[in-house]
Amino acid sequence: MADILLELRHVHKRYGENVVLRDLDLTVRRGEVVVVIGPSGCGKSTLLRCVNALEDIQGGEVLLDGQPVRQEAKNISQMRQKIGMVFQSYDLFPHKTILENVLLAPLKVQKRQRPEAEAEALALLERVGLADRRDDYPRQLSGGQKQRVAIVRALMTHPEILLLDEITAALDPEMVHEVLEVVLDLAKNGSTMLIVTHEMAFARAIAHRVVFLENGEIVEESRDPKAFFTRPATERAQRFLRTFEY
Repeated sequence: MADILLELRHVHKRYGENVVLRDLDLTVRRGEVVVVIGPSGCGKSTLLRCVNALEDIQGGEVLLDGQPVRQEAKNISQMRQKIGMVFQSYDLFPHKTILENVLLAPLKVQKRQRPEAEAEALALLERVGLADRRDDYPRQLSGGQKQRVAIVRALMTHPEILLLDEITAALDPEMVHEVLEVVLDLAKNGSTMLIVTHEMAFARAIAHRVVFLENGEIVEESRDPKAFFTRPATERAQRFLRTFEY
């Protein structure tokens, strides 16, 4: 269908004999927020890394706007610019200021003009409450602030979809809220996102659709997050959710 932005068809991923994703099918529509949850080691983060070809796959295909995303593709650099990814470890360059970190891809990869890119960067930093820290270095920021910078950096390439991989996992509890507020604001403004998280209250608040993954397979999928978190259909999801308070 025309409104499908991302499609995974029969994706199979393994490391040696260890199968991580098994014949997995998943679609994400434009403007949709899909949240992937599941126990540790079930393939959630690997799934995101396969979407932007940071990991190769041994079967199936990943399509963005109907175009294949493959490591060996000649246009893989251009395709990755359409897929913004935010990791739990921030991955900011310590020797560059916050503004320089945010401007690196627009100036070096996309070859944009600095005045236009800088104006956008400052506007985004203002949006996440960090415009006054533009000249600071990552070591001067808290974990929550660094994660907000990482989100701005991803947004600067104008991605069609954002992949968020456990972005609060490395944060102290008091810092989690400030990062989740930024993501909630993006969702309200129509950003397309595929999110891996262990924050169940956040997942319930932001998701248009919930995907429960285990052993590399989708065990349950729900377009009614409220119903999923109160009355999951599968016994396995019920057991999983009982381990959380949200």
